[in-house]
Amino acid sequence: MDGETLTWIFLAGGAALMILETLIPGGVSFFLGFSGIFVGVLRYFGILVEPGTSIITWLGTAIALILVFRPLLMKYWGGESFFKLADEDFEAMGQIVEVVEPINDQDNSGRIKFQGISWQARTIEGDLKPGQKAKIKYRDNVTWVVEPLDELED
Repeated sequence: MDGETLTWIFLAGGAALMILETLIPGGVSFFLGFSGIFVGVLRYFGILVEPGTSIITWLGTAIALILVFRPLLMKYWGGESFFKLADEDFEAMGQIVEVVEPINDQDNSGRIKFQGISWQARTIEGDLKPGQKAKIKYRDNVTWVVEPLDELED
């Protein structure tokens, strides 16, 4: 491969990588592309002649740009990120639910409707009939433990 072809490969590849940044954001392909164009320009003006030094220069420049400028770009132009640490069991405690199937304190065969889904439920004391309201106390594996809702709380 002659030197002029390699120069055009660096220039075209660099431009392609910079355009690729619009499809795959993150800053890495932009800096790889910018480095490719930089090396292509250096080769065009005869500053870099050997293919090995061109590749080493491209890699070194890309790594330096990524390490130095990417954190700054991500700080000011990075995407928004939001996360919430959620404890679903804690958030469910105290919620009022409807009894779907009878629940008694002898067996674990009852069901409640919570968040639009039917869940297995049991009670520590008392019996609950379908249609009655109950309050979630806690969860034991996949079974919700509920208590009858006092008439005053209703």
